[in-house]
Amino acid sequence: MVDDVIGEISRGTEEVIKVAELERKLERGKPLQIKVGFDPTAPDIHLGHTVVINKMRQFQQMGHEVTFLIGDFTALIGDPTGKNVTRKPLTAEEVTENAKTYTDQVLKILDPETTKIRFNSEWMNEMGSVGMIRLASRYTVARMLEREDFKNRYKSGVSIAVHEFLYPLVQGYDSVAMKTDVEMGGTDQTFNLLVGRHLQQQYGQEPQVIITLPLLEGLDGVQKMSKSLNNYIGIDEPANAMFGKIMSISDELMWRYFELLSFRSLTDIQALKSAVEAGRNPRDVKFELAAEIITRFHNAAAAEAAQAEFIARFQKGAMPEDIDEKTLLFADLENPGIAAILTVCGLTASNSDAFRMIKQKAVKIDGEAISERNLQLQQGFSGVLQVGKRRFCKLVLK
Repeated sequence: MVDDVIGEISRGTEEVIKVAELERKLERGKPLQIKVGFDPTAPDIHLGHTVVINKMRQFQQMGHEVTFLIGDFTALIGDPTGKNVTRKPLTAEEVTENAKTYTDQVLKILDPETTKIRFNSEWMNEMGSVGMIRLASRYTVARMLEREDFKNRYKSGVSIAVHEFLYPLVQGYDSVAMKTDVEMGGTDQTFNLLVGRHLQQQYGQEPQVIITLPLLEGLDGVQKMSKSLNNYIGIDEPANAMFGKIMSISDELMWRYFELLSFRSLTDIQALKSAVEAGRNPRDVKFELAAEIITRFHNAAAAEAAQAEFIARFQKGAMPEDIDEKTLLFADLENPGIAAILTVCGLTASNSDAFRMIKQKAVKIDGEAISERNLQLQQGFSGVLQVGKRRFCKLVLK
């Protein structure tokens, strides 16, 4: 029985530390305390986040107690994970504003009746400076420098601010405060999760089991999904926008999304792969992926309408009806070049991204592709800017 549960829990995970400890916890027959923390660094939860949230949902269905921890205190520090420079901490106002949307979004996946939602400021605001010094005494600088990003920055002579060492300590103390049995996170969080195990032992608690899950690649198929990289799909986005983004991923990346996001069985996913290898159009399989995800976060009718709109727009050449409109004052522009304006309008992530899209003939003005990378728009311009097949903006330059 326990072996079957372990097998189900382990599906789609990267690592379980340690399996034997998880077996012992399950054999006691009591609900486990499951925790996942998210810092409200942006207002949107995206599909990358849902890889671990879906695993939380699985634990709920098994009868365990799940807590969605909003790291409003840790967000003030700023997670240094994967950063080669000191990350700018958010202000308290930014954290509060971003946290407002998290509850509604996560309850689209987790059971609203049983999910606990907590904030780590509950205990961290009470700790005080003396408590923080005592917490810091329970971990060494040498251990901190074993962390990959800290180690690389130290060797390269890149500065590490003292407050960055506090981040894994605070995240680890969350597990102490909550007496966590199992904590989950992406593979980039392994060090922080191990700090939690260490601190629990320091405070005389049984150490938590760690479950890490793969990081979902963003729309570019290279970098992990991230709002800062503009390669994400937010779970609160309109159905049409979600559908278009999912259809934009490569056929190869589609299988990665099926593996990490779909609730279909592995047998069903393999059957879809075999069908594509036998000649089925991968676009039609991608339609099924998009429909499943949009039905989950909207409904079946919205998924059906989004597919119909997508077909009308891209297979029949129609433009969408709900194009965002933007008015800019020409006098306020630092650079009226097309690349800079595409970036200001949010159609490209940067000027270099815009230049690349122009080179690929993926930028259009009123439906006509442009090739002049140094094109300057003039005051009084009015038209529809388009990047790729799904990014549009009606622009007026006054």
